[in-house]
Amino acid sequence: MTKRPFMQKSMLALAVAVAMPSALAADNDSELEHIQILSHYDKLRTEAGSATLLSEEDLEKYEYDDIHRILASVPGVNIREEDGYGLRPNIGFRGVTPERSKKITILEDGVLIGPSPYSAPAAYYFPVTTRMTAVEVFKGPAAIKYGPQTVAGTLNLITRQVPEFTEGGIDIAAGSDGYQKAHGYFGSVVNNVGFLLEGVNLQADGFKELDGGGNTGFNKNDLLAKFNYKMRVGQFDHTFGLKLSYSDEQSDETYLGLTDSDFASTPYRRYAASQDALMDTEHQQVMFSHYLEGEDIRVTTRVYRNDYERAWRKLNSLTNKKVSLSGILANPEEYTDEYAVISGTQDSVQAGRNSIFLTMGTNDREYYSQGVQVDATLKFKLFDLQHKLSAGVRYHEDEIERKHFEQIYAMTSGRVADTGQDKAFTTLDTESTDAWSVYVENQISVDALTLGVGVRGELMDMRYQSNKDTLNWQDKTTRIWLPGVSGFYKLSEESGLLFGVHQGFVPSSPAQRTNVKLEKSVNYEFGGRFNDGVTQFELVSFYNDYSNLKESCSQSNCGIDAQIDQEFNGGEVDVYGVEAQFSQRYPLSMNLEIPYGLVYTYTQSEFQHDLDSEFAQWGKVEKGDELPYLPNHQATFNIGIAAQDWQLSMAVKYVSSMPEAAGEETILSGKKVPSNITVDLSASYELGDYGRVYAKVDNLLDETEVVSRRPYGARPGKPRQFSLGYKYQF
Repeated sequence: MTKRPFMQKSMLALAVAVAMPSALAADNDSELEHIQILSHYDKLRTEAGSATLLSEEDLEKYEYDDIHRILASVPGVNIREEDGYGLRPNIGFRGVTPERSKKITILEDGVLIGPSPYSAPAAYYFPVTTRMTAVEVFKGPAAIKYGPQTVAGTLNLITRQVPEFTEGGIDIAAGSDGYQKAHGYFGSVVNNVGFLLEGVNLQADGFKELDGGGNTGFNKNDLLAKFNYKMRVGQFDHTFGLKLSYSDEQSDETYLGLTDSDFASTPYRRYAASQDALMDTEHQQVMFSHYLEGEDIRVTTRVYRNDYERAWRKLNSLTNKKVSLSGILANPEEYTDEYAVISGTQDSVQAGRNSIFLTMGTNDREYYSQGVQVDATLKFKLFDLQHKLSAGVRYHEDEIERKHFEQIYAMTSGRVADTGQDKAFTTLDTESTDAWSVYVENQISVDALTLGVGVRGELMDMRYQSNKDTLNWQDKTTRIWLPGVSGFYKLSEESGLLFGVHQGFVPSSPAQRTNVKLEKSVNYEFGGRFNDGVTQFELVSFYNDYSNLKESCSQSNCGIDAQIDQEFNGGEVDVYGVEAQFSQRYPLSMNLEIPYGLVYTYTQSEFQHDLDSEFAQWGKVEKGDELPYLPNHQATFNIGIAAQDWQLSMAVKYVSSMPEAAGEETILSGKKVPSNITVDLSASYELGDYGRVYAKVDNLLDETEVVSRRPYGARPGKPRQFSLGYKYQF
């Protein structure tokens, strides 16, 4: 095991402790994960735009498997929790809806990784973060190179690179609620061919107590293989790469929550009606890449294909259709029979009463996305000015095919059973997109000023086809150009100012009619940085001016059958706020120090006009009303103590309350997700040549507040979880 010297380790951690960008994905080598850490930890960052890097050392500190917890250390990120494990994350940046992370661009190694990022961007697939060696977040003008979603920013997950020498490692852990982790990798170089093999298994029995018994957890597998070949021809270095990955998941997950009164008494209960809930998924990726590097030029070419399929059986509704599930759980006193069937205290068939059966829906879907992407950077001098020109082009195709069906189940003596009736297919359709994306950005250095001017183009041809009715189809074309300007002015060797403005955009889905407008915004940011080698501080203000805010109804965020897959216009909305981050490392002695830091985000949102919307999260909105699921205040304080062979860290996260609906006259109007404080602890001890042991406690205070009431009732976050692990690397 190679052990990094203590002071070298401290410098490296300090260099990335707050928000240091890596080389952009377009500049990475053919393996797309070569992070270029600053060689001098006390160097002021001079790039424009907000960019944050969480390094491998940052990720190892708490050994999180949940991207929600990882991103708590990044300012400007808003989250809606759902299942407690982060299986299907809900992530937003700078106030955009976090629902299924559909309004941020998600990349793995610089390539779109969502199942169908243009046609159906809801991220039901999300890579296993356990095998990531870095996480990058780009917001504002820093995200001009990435799309199609440009209103908020980009999340880039970076996998392990093929090593230049033989290396490997194992990571095993076990904990409460049946939690288990097994992670291993091995890589080497044979006859100039490098390879890496990596595998992860994560599983847990779950923390909820299911009426009638049974697991409420998950089992995930993830396999990765990489190969590369390097050669030099003339003035240029070439790297050819191949990446293969496979993952699957089975999780006993449901959208069904609890009434508020049941949550208050037994927050981790799950009703009997969710006994048969099961999510079953598979994902495969193939990517070929070529990286060329010369003295002043870099070109990366990628050819990629992603396939994803899923089937999620869960409770959709009751057969009497009197009211939605969300309406029943919001008003159980009014719908006593319906609530009794859901909770298993009443059978579906009752003498002298109308029968109430369970409608179980299996949303069976198949996706693919594929494309060719070329990114290049060129450094040159013109008119005695230093230029860095970045340009890229991508041709991308994606498709979603829905094969949704429902089956009737009966509640009998507290158990759910299939009645044997035939499947009733509810949604049979296909949506697809062919898209060209281009961008050009030139960064010009003029004395103390670095100015970036760029434009992004999204050129999309979309098609919708009902597979029930051949005459029900639609073709549509969108052409949009998104300019941006950014800059950084160096005030001194230790401080500087940054600024930027860019056009934001989110496409509408192929099935939406022309009355649904594109989501467009003009986004501004202004701030400053300070770094004297001991203290790092960054403060950025942002203002997003939406000419039209768009929202879509899915089963996960509104749950009204008649609105599923519809999109709604919200009109003009303003979102603004401040992002701050600060960090220091205080030395107690030559071998002992205290690292600490604070990340804080203030966000405010306002509808700019009255709105009477059918969308379940909006309702009857008055000018000045706030967006749902957007806290005004978020803060994460990290503090630790580190020595030569051990470290202890604590993260304290605060999220203020947030409304569950923007306006009145809709389900959950006036309801709020309460504020909460979550404390996580971690500790590790180095065993020299024998590896490292670590222990951690997530949610030390055992916080049990409601994290959401969408789509059907109150749901908790993860309770206190203990785990103990062992890591060995060579």
